[in-house]
Amino acid sequence: MPSFKEHNSNLPSVNHHITTNDHNGIAKFHASTPAKWRRVGRHVASSIVYSTSTMPPSLANNNDISTHEHLVTTSSLGLVRPNGTICSMVDLGPGNKTPYMHRTQSLDYGVVLVGEVELILDSGEKRIMKAGDVVVQRATMHAWRNTSETEWARMMFVIMECETLFIGGKKMEEDLGSKKNELRDITKYEMEFKRSVQHLKIFMTNFLVAVIKNGGEHLDAMLSHSEMVCK
Repeated sequence: MPSFKEHNSNLPSVNHHITTNDHNGIAKFHASTPAKWRRVGRHVASSIVYSTSTMPPSLANNNDISTHEHLVTTSSLGLVRPNGTICSMVDLGPGNKTPYMHRTQSLDYGVVLVGEVELILDSGEKRIMKAGDVVVQRATMHAWRNTSETEWARMMFVIMECETLFIGGKKMEEDLGSKKNELRDITKYEMEFKRSVQHLKIFMTNFLVAVIKNGGEHLDAMLSHSEMVCK
């Protein structure tokens, strides 16, 4: 999926700040950048804050920063970083509900920053989480729903890989539900949108050509022709 700095939520923009130490051990800011958002579902967007690839993290020579920047640039980060961590933010559109239950091999800390969301477990149990509420997600099947029909919600997650979990001898496998199908639907939607934009360009080009050449004459016929092209 292509990245984009802004999406259509009405939530405040955010910045990511990373600190480091100079050669004298004095604290400095390494970087301060606007969050970059990536669509991961209809009316759902995520922004990666940071990731680490060792446990515990090694900060020597800013190696962790270089590794993180490489992973982001090459789109190599998954939902869980093996032997590491991922910190991310997720925006949920009004009334949005993840269309699938999912589980990752990880221990997650989830914090509601803005709005109100419902956490749904595969047992049928549910909890309403308001701004400031925290959930400790321990490799369980779950889904999320924004309870508001008019306002966006924002959450932050810290995701840490965990050891393989067995319950009653059964391995609790990673289960991303219908995510692949959902992503295919998003790709189809984006292709249809691009096609509509192309049709609009054709229409506007024909319209302007008609105005320039005919001085406004025969516009009705031109409009009818353009509508046929755009169908």
